[in-house]
Amino acid sequence: MDSPPPQKWTIHIADSGEEVSTVDRVVKDVPPPNTFKPTPEQFYSEADPTKPNVEFLRSHFFNEGRLTEEQALEIIAKGTELLRNEPNVLEITSPTTVCGDIHGQYYDLMKLFEVGGDPAETNYLFLGDYVDRGYFSIECVLYLWTLKIWYPNTFFLLRGNHECRHLTSYFTFKTECLHKYSERVYEACLESFCALPLAAIMDRKFLCIHGGISPELVTIDDLRNLDRFCEPPTSGLMCDILWSDPDESSATGGPLFAPNSLRGCSYIYSYHAVCQFLERNNLVSIIRAHEAQDAGYRMYRKTPTTGFPSVMTIFSAPNYCDIYNNKAAVLKYEPRTMNIRQFCHVPHPYWLPNFLDVFTWSLPFVGEKITSMLVAVLNVCTQDELDGDTDSEMAVDESGGMPPGARKQVIRNKIRAMARIAKMFNLLREEAETISELKSVMKTNMLPTGYLALGSEGLKAAIRSFEEAQVMDKDNERMPPVGDSDSISMTSVKSGREISLDDDGDVDMAVLTAEE
Repeated sequence: MDSPPPQKWTIHIADSGEEVSTVDRVVKDVPPPNTFKPTPEQFYSEADPTKPNVEFLRSHFFNEGRLTEEQALEIIAKGTELLRNEPNVLEITSPTTVCGDIHGQYYDLMKLFEVGGDPAETNYLFLGDYVDRGYFSIECVLYLWTLKIWYPNTFFLLRGNHECRHLTSYFTFKTECLHKYSERVYEACLESFCALPLAAIMDRKFLCIHGGISPELVTIDDLRNLDRFCEPPTSGLMCDILWSDPDESSATGGPLFAPNSLRGCSYIYSYHAVCQFLERNNLVSIIRAHEAQDAGYRMYRKTPTTGFPSVMTIFSAPNYCDIYNNKAAVLKYEPRTMNIRQFCHVPHPYWLPNFLDVFTWSLPFVGEKITSMLVAVLNVCTQDELDGDTDSEMAVDESGGMPPGARKQVIRNKIRAMARIAKMFNLLREEAETISELKSVMKTNMLPTGYLALGSEGLKAAIRSFEEAQVMDKDNERMPPVGDSDSISMTSVKSGREISLDDDGDVDMAVLTAEE
């Protein structure tokens, strides 16, 4: 007699007779993530064996690959050594491409380099905020620090307000480091953040800084004299240059500096404060980041002496937090010419909120299904059977000393109890799903007060424009309460606006058509 064919455990035969592989990817056009750690031969460059392989890392991170802990620490350590040897205020020359906030959007960072130019051939200045809100912050840090190692004299990084322990604990960067690497990597990043320079002077005309100016900032020497190798304080000059914002109103008069109620710290600086600072330091304009912009950039009121915008904001994270629907921009500065180049977001892999694994995320669903099964088992008796008195049941009751009907009541109570438990698990599952979706939308570990009542669908329905996204996200733009962080764990759009400085200091502006 012929033996039956061996069981194919990698093939499942559906009821329709169709054979389905249990090992192949369901969606075959989506490549699988890299699950291997690079070997030394892959990690180091053949051109210079002392430096990481930039091309390999770019592709490896793009495919969601990770490094060994030692490889990550080596990149951070070498980058930190270079940053520590730089002054508080960098002196850089044109041509330079200036970039704003990145916020962990690694895939959009790759698009930025397509729009801004190859780092091997282009000078770059980043204005800070490389981490938090996005789920690929550590990839951004490791790749940017690698570029710093390769191009120390043409690739520059400044500090943003998110490069600190307080905010990275409150938002997502610490959780991401612990999930993908270790606490050693997180602590090494914090040490490196403290080594980042605070500002840059470009062509002796433009102050490039993350936030803006301060009442305590009289001359550039005040920045040069700061001790930057520390966690930013909650007030004072170092806090202000990372957190302050320009006054968006066009009203004249009023104080030069006013409390910044949006941020919960630092100041809002007026147009007149900026003009006085620029004139006092013989500068043309302030180029900063720190604020999301619908078009990716914003030009503020022109100064009376040069006719040039007093402040320019650059924001380089498109579709910020996946809800803003904003464009991003970089500023390409050449002698007497500035060109704004915009770009839109690109798709990126999805992460469950707070880097949850699918098993932990699915526990409320599993609990709901188990209790539903138990209720179904207990409901094998019909209501008529429970209500009816049979002779056999009475005999059992009399022999066992149980009052007549007591056994039926026990069964009824069990069914009611399991029904209540099933209802509770159903509610837990719905609430867990809502909270997960809300955290995914808000890109934060902690939901602002009152947002849970809206629900994820209500929140998404309320966000129909850039302005509405700003309103819904305003609580996450504030400095988190001190002490709470420990408990919480394009397609290319080519040219935007071109600004030219004539030899006599006049400004010519031409609005160029954006091509999607």
